[in-house]
Amino acid sequence: MTNHSDTLRVFVAGLGQMGLSHALSYHANPGFEIVGLYNRSPVDLPPALSGYPRLGSYEEGLALNPDLVAISTYTDSHADYAVAAMQAGAHVFVEKPLAATVEEARRVTDCAARTGRKLVIGYILRHHPSWVLFIETARALGGPYVMRLNLNQQSSGAAWEIHKRLMETTSPLVDCGVHYVDVMCQITDARPVEVRGMGLRLSDEIAETQVNYGHLQVIFDDGSVGWYEAGWGPMMSETAFFVKDVISPKGAVSIIMDEGAASSDVDTHTRTARIRVHHAERGPDGAFARGDDWLSTADEPGHQALCDREQAFVHQAILENMDLARHNEDAVRSLEIVLAAETSMRENRSVRL
Repeated sequence: MTNHSDTLRVFVAGLGQMGLSHALSYHANPGFEIVGLYNRSPVDLPPALSGYPRLGSYEEGLALNPDLVAISTYTDSHADYAVAAMQAGAHVFVEKPLAATVEEARRVTDCAARTGRKLVIGYILRHHPSWVLFIETARALGGPYVMRLNLNQQSSGAAWEIHKRLMETTSPLVDCGVHYVDVMCQITDARPVEVRGMGLRLSDEIAETQVNYGHLQVIFDDGSVGWYEAGWGPMMSETAFFVKDVISPKGAVSIIMDEGAASSDVDTHTRTARIRVHHAERGPDGAFARGDDWLSTADEPGHQALCDREQAFVHQAILENMDLARHNEDAVRSLEIVLAAETSMRENRSVRL
């Protein structure tokens, strides 16, 4: 349904925290024209978005024949919404995780391949210059790697309500884990072979079958190992809530967060502050041959600017007919790992991939 100009008509489904940010990106980018907004429940809109049509259903949005459908709804609707959009002729941007199961994710990527529609998944760190630098610097050291990553969020009030709604369909391990497992996979470029997961329910405000703290460990076929930790809620500690650390035989690369950073600040989730590079080589006296390097990331984008970059990539991918096969395969792979961790947690066993 792509029109003959460079302006893409976009229908936005889902107006939560990420959906609103993406909608603001479309509003500000002359390469997009918003034709409709949909959310399953009433939501207050910022003034910039108040003039756009509010639609009563997802089907109403597809009936407008948009060039692009942006899906930022709850995870359990991603696959059906994405497939329906591509079958209707639209390209798709869908927030992570791509789907609730690997099988559903494959259904979406297969539909993209079959229809020739572009499918971009919301791996926002791939568009962050500092995270790109972090990954490149780690790869330059050479493996095998130890990768230590976490993102815990001490939440209360409205933020805790958002987290509880998210946990109606997905755990923190899956929701945030796909980002950081994707980082691990980019650093090693190796095949994951075994996953172990564990978790704990720390609140009686969530379902008895759900956990709001999770931890996974993954082993790769090059010998690399990694762990990821995610916890949400008012009980979470602010101590070491943000660990981004990669170790190799030649040294280490670490993201160092500023003192006083808060885990509830959405900008903290992507901000890097500074990157520290440690070199393991030693001189004849056994002391380190050189000091650590500090890479400045002072000009990095904030959360909204990062969303703007991501949607600019969506525009480019569609107009330039970019090959997104590897992008889509990587999304399925990272989802497979975090879902295997969830299976491991619930069944108390390691999962071979």
